Amino acid sequence: MLKISKKVQFSSKENKMSSIANTKKARELYYSDKSENVKYLLEKRFSWMNDFIKDEHKGIEVGSGAGFIKDFIKNKNLKLTDLGDDDHLDFKKIDAQNTGFEKESFDYVIASNMIHHIPFPIKFFREINRILKKDGKLIIFESYCSIIFQLVTMIMKHEGFDFTLDVWDEDNAKSDEKNAWHGNIAVPHLIFDDKKKFNEKLGDLFNIEHEELTECLIFLNSGGVTSKTKFIPMNRYFLNILNFLDKILIKAFPGIFCMGRRLVLVKT
Repeated sequence: MLKISKKVQFSSKENKMSSIANTKKARELYYSDKSENVKYLLEKRFSWMNDFIKDEHKGIEVGSGAGFIKDFIKNKNLKLTDLGDDDHLDFKKIDAQNTGFEKESFDYVIASNMIHHIPFPIKFFREINRILKKDGKLIIFESYCSIIFQLVTMIMKHEGFDFTLDVWDEDNAKSDEKNAWHGNIAVPHLIFDDKKKFNEKLGDLFNIEHEELTECLIFLNSGGVTSKTKFIPMNRYFLNILNFLDKILIKAFPGIFCMGRRLVLVKT
């Protein structure tokens, strides 16, 4: 992994995307002014998950935030959960590290851009394994901390990253326990890049069934999902061209351009 710096962190006061924590405002903004750019981004971010979910499956999304995923997942049994108590949530005040659900309750669990917010990731994986049925799937979309993503993070002063942490240390939090919106976008790399270490630490819980790198230009020109940034409005034809360029750039130079990672883990 190419790094501009091993550790970059910001205070909440420095964050230029402070509105991201206001899920009600994010939903109002999205549904009142749903640009084709951001709709296209979210479609690409979520629709691939349908390939791993059957109609009869029962599942939840943890850390749902503004809850846009229901617009793109075909399964009608998907329920939204989060630490918050917003009206759009099906289950409120749910800690993904200790959900309170019965053992083997779900066929699938979705975690989209939330693992890097979790203070104790190993505790999270154990809990998701517990609530998944046999052969259940943990479907993940996460950030990919490429050079471009590191630069964006530093410019926007949003979340930050720390590659120096021992992600397997269960005694020390990887993000701020008192602020659910605090994140460390290096965490997915620390967990998933070293497959030998992953299998050593989590192989008794999960196998990696699918992994794919994605997103760059369609993310940068989306205008933002939960807060607005400048973008060039495009129709679907030009967005498809951007997505095609993304595939070329990411295949050739993932460490520079890639900004997203798709993963499917199967309960062992």
